[in-house]
Amino acid sequence: MAKDVAEKKANADDEAVEGEGAEVEGDGKKKPPLMLIIIAAVVLVLLIGGGAAAYFLFLAPHKGPAAAAPKPKKDAKKSGDKKDDKNGAQITEGPDGVVFYTPPDIVVNMQTADGRPTFLKLKLTFELPDHATADAIDENMPRLQDMFQTFLRELRPEDLSGSQGSYELRMELLQRVNMVIAPSKVNTVLIEEMLIN
Repeated sequence: MAKDVAEKKANADDEAVEGEGAEVEGDGKKKPPLMLIIIAAVVLVLLIGGGAAAYFLFLAPHKGPAAAAPKPKKDAKKSGDKKDDKNGAQITEGPDGVVFYTPPDIVVNMQTADGRPTFLKLKLTFELPDHATADAIDENMPRLQDMFQTFLRELRPEDLSGSQGSYELRMELLQRVNMVIAPSKVNTVLIEEMLIN
């Protein structure tokens, strides 16, 4: 009888353990506890997420600032089409490999003997040997505009009369452009429009 009591006590202990940890299915297999399944799922999600994060941070090809930046102006200028940049300058391909660069129009108040306001409006085009010179002009445009304004304000309307006046104006502007963008060099300055009001 002591043996039967010991067996019943052992069976009761086994059933208590089974009731606490897992349930027994009809075929005698134990089901894993619900908490164990949740922990395994969380660990699995963390591993997959960590692996994906590591891939994107360390192994995936990066598009850095240089790759995301817009293409340089130089490529667009070589296309032969007109290109308007932020300064209003236009660049076109010319014959025999020259490049025409048209800066924004220049308007200045000129000196007059009688003191009445007189304005000069110039539309210029520079003939350049290559696109590198156009880049040099773009980089130095504030200096060029300052130099042109200072020079043109000192002119009088009679300084610009006739073909001699136009020729001298082109030579003065060419000298000033080449001085500012040196060592680059502009071939010639073309006056597309000159209005004196």
